[in-house]
Amino acid sequence: MDPLIAGLQAIVGPRYCPTEPEAQAPFVTDWRGLYHGKARAVVLPGTTAEVQAVVRLARQHHAPIVPQGGNTGLAGGATRDGSGKAIVLNLKRLARVRAIDPLNNSMVAEAGCILANLQQAASEADRLFPLSLSAEGTCQIGGNLATNAGGLNVLRFGTARDLCLGLEVVLPDGELVSNLNALRKDNTGYDLRHLFVGSEGTLGIITAAALKLFPKPVARATAMVALSALEIAPVLLARCRAGLADQLVSFELLPRFGIELAQKFSPGLAWPLEGLADWSVLIEANTSSAAFDIRAAMEQCLV
Repeated sequence: MDPLIAGLQAIVGPRYCPTEPEAQAPFVTDWRGLYHGKARAVVLPGTTAEVQAVVRLARQHHAPIVPQGGNTGLAGGATRDGSGKAIVLNLKRLARVRAIDPLNNSMVAEAGCILANLQQAASEADRLFPLSLSAEGTCQIGGNLATNAGGLNVLRFGTARDLCLGLEVVLPDGELVSNLNALRKDNTGYDLRHLFVGSEGTLGIITAAALKLFPKPVARATAMVALSALEIAPVLLARCRAGLADQLVSFELLPRFGIELAQKFSPGLAWPLEGLADWSVLIEANTSSAAFDIRAAMEQCLV
C-alpha cells in the first residue's frame, strides 16, 4: 500500500480514506460533471486535530492538498487535475455548531456545516444568519468563507467576509491559528481572518468560524418592477436605499433573456406583471421591528 494512504488511514480510519475509484468519484468530479480529476488519496478528517495530522503527513510526503467543502462550485476549483498526485481533503465531517450566543448575536460553527443547517440553527435561537445562495442545502460554510460567497443579501449584510468575526485555520505546516473571538470592537493587531477569507484554501484550511447573527425579521415586502429603460435601475436603487435604509435586502436586475430561459426550463413558471419588459427588478426588504411599516415604506419608494 502507498505509505501516504496507510498513514492517512491510521489518522482517520480506513472508512474515511477510501481507495476504491467508485468511492472517490464524488470527490474528484465537479458538481456539473464537467471536470474529472484523479486523486492520490481522498481523506475526510473528523476533527481539527485530524486535519492538522493530515496536513503534516502530506507535507512529509510532498503531496499537495486540495481542500474541499460541499463541492458545489461551478469553476472547477475544488476538482483535482488528472495527475493523481494530490490529496483531496473534504471537510464534511467537521459539522458541529460549537456555540450559539443569541445575546451577542454570534455562533461558532465548524467548516463542514451545511449553510442551510446554520440558517436553521440560528432560526431556532430566534436569530438570522443571512448568508443565502442557491446551493445552501449542500454548500458548506468553510467553502463559503474560502470563496467569500456573496449570495442574495449582500446589499444589507455584505459578503461572507462581512459575516465572519473570527477563524480557526490549519496552516500549511500543520500549525493551528485559532481566534474565534466574537468581539466586534477589536482593534488589536493584524486582522488575519480577512487574509484567509477569499483565499480558496491557498493559505490555510479553515476548520471553524465565528459568525455574525442578526435579529430575525418579523415582516417582509417584495416588489417586482418593470423598467422602461436600463438607466432607471441605479436611480431606483438609490431611491430604495434612501427610503428603506438598512431594511433593503435585495435588488436583483433581471434581463428578459433570463426570465425567458427560466420559463423555458420551468414550465408553468408564473410572471406577475402584464407583459415582459427588457429589464425588470426584484426588490426585497425586511425588518425585525414590528413598529416599522415595511410595506408602506416600499410602496412610497415606488410611487
